[in-house]
Amino acid sequence: MITALDGPMQALRAALAGKPPRATREAGAKRKPREGTKQEAVLALLRREEGATIAQICEATGWQQHTVRGFFAGLKKKGHAVEVLERVRQVGPNKEGARGSYTVYRITG
Repeated sequence: MITALDGPMQALRAALAGKPPRATREAGAKRKPREGTKQEAVLALLRREEGATIAQICEATGWQQHTVRGFFAGLKKKGHAVEVLERVRQVGPNKEGARGSYTVYRITG
């Protein structure tokens, strides 16, 4: 059974067959991370001795707070330990309230 798409499909297959194969890396070899990415910037902030707050990371990358927290979850999945250096709570009398509260994070190891 011949359809109207047989000719164009054969032409497409021939065009794709002439393409060189994608460069593949050896099994088990780690890929080289790209430079100048937002993820790299976040990792640099978290590797500092003083760590970084979510607000600092949001300002550096333009991400929203939930995106930063999701990135932290991904780091944990990949085996990086994100530790809390300091928690500052501004709740109670004569304090700024929850908006003045912040947490400082850092990657260990």
